[in-house]
Amino acid sequence: MLLCCMKTIKDVFSAFKQSLGTLYDTSEIEALTLMIVSEITGSSKAMIKAFPEQEITLQQHDDLNNILARLQTGEPIQYILGHTEFYGLTFNVNPSVLIPRPETEELVEWVLNSKVESQKSKVSTILDIGTGSGCIAISLKKNLPTAQISAIDISTEALQTARQNAELNKADINFIHTDILNIDHSLFTTHYSLIISNPPYVTLHDKTQMHTNVTDFEPHTALFVPENDPLIFYKAIADFALNNLLTNGLLFFEINENLGKQTVEMLESKGFKDIELRKDMSGRDRMVKARTRI
Repeated sequence: MLLCCMKTIKDVFSAFKQSLGTLYDTSEIEALTLMIVSEITGSSKAMIKAFPEQEITLQQHDDLNNILARLQTGEPIQYILGHTEFYGLTFNVNPSVLIPRPETEELVEWVLNSKVESQKSKVSTILDIGTGSGCIAISLKKNLPTAQISAIDISTEALQTARQNAELNKADINFIHTDILNIDHSLFTTHYSLIISNPPYVTLHDKTQMHTNVTDFEPHTALFVPENDPLIFYKAIADFALNNLLTNGLLFFEINENLGKQTVEMLESKGFKDIELRKDMSGRDRMVKARTRI
């Protein structure tokens, strides 16, 4: 359904609610519509709520129709608009990168709290493995400006987006093109005080539980792992960390909520210490921190 009879902001909300009811719940549609109307009209969300009878222009009408048509296919709004917010910063996103998510913001927050507590006066060397849009590396750099931060990804398209985001946010990041499963060790000439990663961890079973706006549009290489080896990336990163972290260095993972125990056991088997499994705000096991042996 397109918005053929739409004249006011109130009409937009009504039409979006009617058209997207099979894809999203009511609160999600409300939030989506508010975000889109603000983007298209340039009005603040407060103004939109205060003046629902405000008329829209013909150009705005056409733009809203185009966005609605794409939303009805399940395409994520972040890809449609071409950008999203993460940790207070703006990031360009496209189908070559995962859309940054709130639980990853919690991982960044945990890292920053750990760094503040343990290494206030030290210059940190940080590596982000599987950087995608660059959201983790760039957010850390903006909050730890003296840190030397590198980021790797297997996808040249993702690295291009990450570089654009680093420029957009004025963050100096060293980007490296390599595959953690077939790592070129000659690319790494330093040891790191901290390694962080949000690697692929979605199994085929998990896929059946996921919304199609993720499985149909976001990059599969950044999402899925073999059903018979769901920790394949975690094991490779842990091995890399053992050889490339400084003494007492930290390793942070975002994890599959169903594989918390297995991830901890894997890290224990490799000799990491002080392993901590942490839940996100929704009460799901989503993050792990570990430390290398002294």
